[in-house]
Amino acid sequence: MGLFGKKKPVEAPPEPEPEVVDAQDYAVRIAYGAKSSEGLRLPAGPNVLQSLPGILAGVALTPVEVVPPRTVEFAQAAPVLERPSEAFQWVSANSELGPIARHAVMVLETVEALDPAFDTLACALLGGELDTAGYPRFDAIVGGVAAHWDEATGDLVARGLVAWGGRGIRGDTDRVASRVLSAIVTSLRAAAEAGPVVIEEASVPARAGGGLVCPSCGFAAGRERAFYCPKCGMRLLRA
Repeated sequence: MGLFGKKKPVEAPPEPEPEVVDAQDYAVRIAYGAKSSEGLRLPAGPNVLQSLPGILAGVALTPVEVVPPRTVEFAQAAPVLERPSEAFQWVSANSELGPIARHAVMVLETVEALDPAFDTLACALLGGELDTAGYPRFDAIVGGVAAHWDEATGDLVARGLVAWGGRGIRGDTDRVASRVLSAIVTSLRAAAEAGPVVIEEASVPARAGGGLVCPSCGFAAGRERAFYCPKCGMRLLRA
């Protein structure tokens, strides 16, 4: 009873919450995939980087585009929309690439199969089709050869690299990618087994600051113990 002898009103029990709530679901399923081979050493030479597109001869379905390592000013670039500053840098760094190369770089960076600070990527459409805007479809295979300089030996280390993905799933994409990667590795092995380029002229001492001057491109290595040209990769042979 209350203070004045009145009964408190009995509160009605809360209505049970429904176990099932009517709702409309929204979801986007995006799947990216990539495959990479082991690195193979290519003999250093004045045009070794320029020879990368030729390795994709017979495999590429479109002209090969070469993507050089990213400059220092775009060091923070990343294809992540949740971080506007990094995403803006990424768009700026890749704005001059074609649709195929831009798609390939985005997928490979997303799955961390490519290091844009060190790798040079020669890429093209390797399988599948493009949409009406010229971009690879979700089941299309893109990629080619990724290479970087070995600072210890001066050799160019190259590996086959393929990627695919987007909104959609296709069961045989992985199988097709493995077959394409095998063809790229076969071409890489043929290039790796080729004899090294021999330069007749010996490197000459640099006039300023010491070091050696590359007989191929004229770049001054800047130190006497330089083993290869930092610019073109040519071995710095001594007299």
